[in-house]
Amino acid sequence: MEVMICDHFRCSPLSILSSFSPSTRYHLSLPSSSSSSSFRLNPSSSSSSSSSLCSSRMEGTHQTHDHGRSKFIDFPFVSSAQKNVMVDLVSRLENRLHSQLLPCTLPPDVQYYQSQTATAQASLHIRSGSDDSPVDFVLGSWVHSELPTGGSLDITSLSAYLKSSTDAPNFVFEMIRRSPTMLVLILDFPPRKDLVLWPDDLKTFYEDTELDTHRQALERVPEVQPYFSPSLCLRTVFSPTAILVRIVTENGGVERMEEIIRDHLDPISKQVLGIWLDHCACAKRDVGEAERAYLNKRDGLIRNKTIEIDLGSSFPRMFGPEVANRVLQVIKGYFTV
Repeated sequence: MEVMICDHFRCSPLSILSSFSPSTRYHLSLPSSSSSSSFRLNPSSSSSSSSSLCSSRMEGTHQTHDHGRSKFIDFPFVSSAQKNVMVDLVSRLENRLHSQLLPCTLPPDVQYYQSQTATAQASLHIRSGSDDSPVDFVLGSWVHSELPTGGSLDITSLSAYLKSSTDAPNFVFEMIRRSPTMLVLILDFPPRKDLVLWPDDLKTFYEDTELDTHRQALERVPEVQPYFSPSLCLRTVFSPTAILVRIVTENGGVERMEEIIRDHLDPISKQVLGIWLDHCACAKRDVGEAERAYLNKRDGLIRNKTIEIDLGSSFPRMFGPEVANRVLQVIKGYFTV
């Protein structure tokens, strides 16, 4: 039994990620917050200095969020069709979750970073969920890297991770473009429980939502081929309805690629995100203590493997060890369960 709860969230505490200890999340909460682990301003204090401090911190937090978001949402190195898809997905997710998401307060040198030679550049935007939200955090990014053989690698991604208060699957969307005529798309609800042991989850999130019809529709496009990750470990994370495709338009050129993105990837990605918002992020789920412990353990293992396999090896090569370590330490702070 699912109950829509998105409109339940009306106010959230203000979260600040401290750049002094990037592996830990710190919170600055307004007096109304009930979080016992957060630092609180004394609600009984009426001194002008306390009010000024609170106002200054709030203003600084929103400035950091706005500056980082504008850099992230710019998507400066991709085509107009790919940028439109990303901007629309980010906007739809943020507008729907709205007050469930706290401002992004990543350090400036993590919101945007580049290699010493400027051959690789990237933007990172992370927003934690409020205390009452089932959303743990939302992560968006773009990476641009010039290739030694010519051309560039461009990756744009948007993912959302849920807390153990729900057993609903996460959301992953990624577009990897190695040339104007070649693109890899990853779009999935990675399950957080074994679907063989929990068949009701398979039915609720994948069968009843008819997710597979979107994969089938995309695979009818002649230029679309199945894509297989070189990592066997990562393959086990995907769901049975995952959209993992490689699109090659050498004959039709760039124009055909833009057409496929605009006419097929764009509507399908929006429909799939809508399903995730309705049935996963905004659906109330009853999760017992034993299930929460299982979810925490499984989520932790998968998140650690994601960093180890996907980011831990590629980031140092692209950005150098110093920059890679700085960014990965912050990401690890969010991925820690």
